[in-house]
Amino acid sequence: MAKTALFYCEEAVAHNTGEFHPESPLRLPAILQELEKQQLTPIIMRPEAAAEEDILRNHTKAHVDMVRACCLDGEPSPDADTVMMPASWEAALLSAGAGISAAKALLKGEIDNAFIAMRPPGHHAEAEGVMGFCLFNNIAITAHWLRASGAAERVAILDFDVHHGNGTQHAFYDDDTVLFVSMHEYPHFPGTGFPYERGKNDSNLNYQMPPGSAPERWISTLEEAILPRLQAFGPDFLLLSAGFDAHRLDPLGNQLLETEHFAQITRLLRPIAGGRIISFLEGGYHLGALGASAAAHIRVLMED
Repeated sequence: MAKTALFYCEEAVAHNTGEFHPESPLRLPAILQELEKQQLTPIIMRPEAAAEEDILRNHTKAHVDMVRACCLDGEPSPDADTVMMPASWEAALLSAGAGISAAKALLKGEIDNAFIAMRPPGHHAEAEGVMGFCLFNNIAITAHWLRASGAAERVAILDFDVHHGNGTQHAFYDDDTVLFVSMHEYPHFPGTGFPYERGKNDSNLNYQMPPGSAPERWISTLEEAILPRLQAFGPDFLLLSAGFDAHRLDPLGNQLLETEHFAQITRLLRPIAGGRIISFLEGGYHLGALGASAAAHIRVLMED
């Protein structure tokens, strides 16, 4: 059995978006309860908060100051969907640092792979803008750290959230040491992620899924188009933006995936980067489907 860590802390639940907000604090307990129900026991680890220098590799100082002011000083959020309150600041710093904490544990040999069960999510956050429930781009911050620390020469990011990871695409569009690949529904929020957006030396790949796409389309796209590109790139680490909102039951997506398809996707990805995988929770807004799908994903990460 692989040594799979689950990075989590209660501060991530304290980021209270309100009773009717889809990015609910209940999302994390839904995952933890399903793991307990299935008797899955990843190694629970507490993340360290990101240092400002780590955040500033991906975001401007003005962005950091704006997020701090909205959280701690009551300034209005520039994005109506993206809620901030005093507890959001610590949650955001811990979410931004969780991937780095996982990378450090993996490099020390303490773990084999990791799932980041934290919130707020990150893949919509731009260098200078909150967006789509995201304050800091957690996965991009981790990729920058892996490169800056010398831990990795090449990093691959695969985003299978139903929404395109616009912030992550923009972070690495001109950097061919980071391969960004996205499978996402289109047309859909945020309206980005076109096949012609190729990045430097074809290091940015977008695969659009029309509403109502069959699970077989997702799987065949992964097997026939994405896996060969990941294998040819030869990354030292594979980072996953693991959104579970392409599930058939999700209220914010229009796709047809079932729980078992997330297990299938994960199993296909396990050999990439020698299994050095750090997976970040992004979307997934039907609590039952989220818990079951995340547990299926983690179960495969824990396999030998």
